[in-house]
Amino acid sequence: MRGNIITILAKLSLLVTMIMSTIMVKSVALDYGDALTKSILFFECQRSGYLPPSQRMTWRKNSALKDGSDIGVRMDGGYYDAGDNVKFHFPMAFTTTMLAWSVIEFGDLMGPDLQHALDAIRWGTDYFLKATKDPNVVIAQIGDPNKDHICWERPEDMDTSRKTYVVTTSKPGSEVSAEIAAALAASSIALRKNDGRYSEALLLRAKRVFDFANNHRGSYNDSIGDGACPFYCDFNGYMDELVWGAAWLYMASNDQFYWNFVKSNIQSLGSFSEFGWDSKHAGINVLISERVMNDPSNQNSFISNANNLMCSLLPNSPTKAVTYSKGGLLFKPGSSNMQHVTSYSFLLIVYARYMQVNQKIVNCGNFVVKPADLVNLAKTQVDYVLGKNPLGMSYMVGYGQKFPQKLHHRASTMPSIDVYPEHIECHDGDKYFELQSPDINQLTGAIVGGPAEDDSFQDSRYNVPQSEPATYINAPFVGVLAYFKQRNSKY
Repeated sequence: MRGNIITILAKLSLLVTMIMSTIMVKSVALDYGDALTKSILFFECQRSGYLPPSQRMTWRKNSALKDGSDIGVRMDGGYYDAGDNVKFHFPMAFTTTMLAWSVIEFGDLMGPDLQHALDAIRWGTDYFLKATKDPNVVIAQIGDPNKDHICWERPEDMDTSRKTYVVTTSKPGSEVSAEIAAALAASSIALRKNDGRYSEALLLRAKRVFDFANNHRGSYNDSIGDGACPFYCDFNGYMDELVWGAAWLYMASNDQFYWNFVKSNIQSLGSFSEFGWDSKHAGINVLISERVMNDPSNQNSFISNANNLMCSLLPNSPTKAVTYSKGGLLFKPGSSNMQHVTSYSFLLIVYARYMQVNQKIVNCGNFVVKPADLVNLAKTQVDYVLGKNPLGMSYMVGYGQKFPQKLHHRASTMPSIDVYPEHIECHDGDKYFELQSPDINQLTGAIVGGPAEDDSFQDSRYNVPQSEPATYINAPFVGVLAYFKQRNSKY
C-alpha cells in the first residue's frame, strides 16, 4: 500500500511539474524582424581590423592591425569567433558558409537587412582571399590561443602573441582549407547578384583552395598543434569538409567533377545527424537534396540520410536521437548548446521548403511527417531562444526585456576606448571580468551558449558554456529569423 501511495504521489508531482512548466513558458509577442536585425548586428561587434565608416557598433574600434606581420603578409580583418581575441579560421569559415547559405535561401525575405547580411559575408570573404593568396599556403589561424586566454584584454589593446599559423603542402590542413573553399563557393552564390565580378573571383579561388585541400590531405590538428587543440580540434576527420566543399562548388559551378566527388565520398562519412563547425554530414545531405529529391535515377543516400536526420530530431519520432528540456529546448551532448539549436532549426526549415516544393513527406516508422511539422518544430526552438521559455528570458542580447547581462566576452565587459583611452594591460582587465554588474557595452544580437538541460541559466562570466556567444551560433539563425519574419507563425 505504501508503495502505491508513493507511486501516486510521484505521478502527481510529475503532473504538477509539467503543468507549472507549461504555465511558466511565458506568453510573449515576438518580433522576428527585430531579432533578425540584431542577429546580423552582432557580427559588427566581432569584427577585427580596420572598421569601416558604416560601422554601427561604434564602441568597437580598430584592432589587430598588424596581424600577419610575423610572416610578412597583411592579415587584418576577419572575425573573432567568440569572447576571446583569436581568429580561428576553421569556425570563422563555417560561420561565413552559413551566412551565405542563409542569404541564398532567405535573402529575398530579409528586406533592408539583406545588405547588412551581404556586408557580413563580404567581411569574411575579403579576409579569406588574403588567407589564400599563396597557392601553396592557407593561413589557418592568427593569435596564440594559450597566451590569449590568459589575458582579459580589449581587442583594441591586446599585446599577446599574434602568431600566424599556416598549413602547407608538407604540413596540410584539409579541414580548414576545405571549409574555406566551401565559404568562398557559397558566398560566390550569395553575392552573385550584388557583384558578379567579385563572385567570379570567389569561385575561382574556391576551386584552387579545394584542390590544395584535396591534393595535400592531412589534419590541421597535426600541422598547427596546440593552436587548434583543445580549442577547435577537428574530431570528425577532414573528409566531411572535403565533401562539403565539393558540394558547395557543385552548387556554385554545376561542374560534374565536384558532383562526382560528392557521390564517390558521401558513403565514407558515417553519421548522418551531425552538423556544426566540426561536422558537416547533415548539412551536405540537406544541401544536395535540393538537386536530387525528384530525380528518379538517384541511387544515392542523400534523401534517406536527410529523412533520417529529420526523424532523429522530431520529439514524437520513434528514432529521436536528441533530448528536449521540459521547456522544449533541443539538446545534444557538449557545451554551448545553442549552436545545435540554431543549426538544426536552419536545416529543418530548409528541408521543409524542399519537401514542400517537391510535394514530399517523410515516414519515421509509422509516424508521417509533413513540411509543416518540421517548421513547427523549428518555431518552438526559435521562440524559446527569444523568450518563450520557463524563465521568460531571451537568450539574444538586447532582444526583449530580459536577456543575459554578464557575458563571457572581453570587449563587452570593458570600457570602450572612447570612454577609457588608456591601454589596459593583460591582467588589469580582470577587475572588469570579476564585476557583478552588467556588461559595460551591450553585445547586441549575440546569442549565448544557453541554458542547462533543466532550463536553468546562470548569468555569469564564469559559466563559459552558458554565457559565451559565438559567430557560428548566430550565422544559421540569420536565415531562420528571416523566414519567420516573413511567414510569422504559419508555414
